[in-house]
Amino acid sequence: MVTLESRETTRFEHRYEAGGRVSRVRSRARPLTTADVPEDWRDAPLVLLAPVIDEVDLRLAAEFTDGAVGAAAQGWLRAVGRDGAVGPRAWESSRPLLDRIQALFLSREDIRGQEGSVVEWLQYVPIGVLTADRDGALLFVNGDRYEVRPRPATETDPTGAGDVFAATFLVEYQRSGDPWLAAAAAACAGSISVEGEGWVAVPDRGLLEATLKEYERSG
Repeated sequence: MVTLESRETTRFEHRYEAGGRVSRVRSRARPLTTADVPEDWRDAPLVLLAPVIDEVDLRLAAEFTDGAVGAAAQGWLRAVGRDGAVGPRAWESSRPLLDRIQALFLSREDIRGQEGSVVEWLQYVPIGVLTADRDGALLFVNGDRYEVRPRPATETDPTGAGDVFAATFLVEYQRSGDPWLAAAAAACAGSISVEGEGWVAVPDRGLLEATLKEYERSG
């Protein structure tokens, strides 16, 4: 899987309250454009576009014509106020991206105020996932909806769990071709990742496979 990063860094300040996460942007990365894609990356078999604050050009999806492209869309659904506070933004230009990708990942937190459009987006693409933290996720396969039960976890740091879910789903789906298995693996990986601080809690293949077996037995 390839990941595109700007040479600058987008820095957030996060605070978790009863109503959810409150975020403030301290610095913003330079936007990524098609010119930032190295030539030898364009035939990558698996790509995840994952903006954090609208710094990824939607046209990047068309650069990877030979691979499967997924998008974790939270960054296109965020706006930054004058004081750096992060709030919701209507995603009015979604169709050019949805026409190019094979999988779309959203979280319940991302879609506040746009619930009426979300199901349409998720049903438009071959694979769609709406994650809902402790409540599991909804998986859309060719427009049909399925529930993905959660794996219980002791939460320490939830930041980045959605990205772990999306990346795990794409890798497992490419390996197995089974969206339900991919969703189960992603649910396990995401839940493990919140049990520690930062990226050190992201599971390796051995831990993920052992956890997935326990998850399947418990169902």
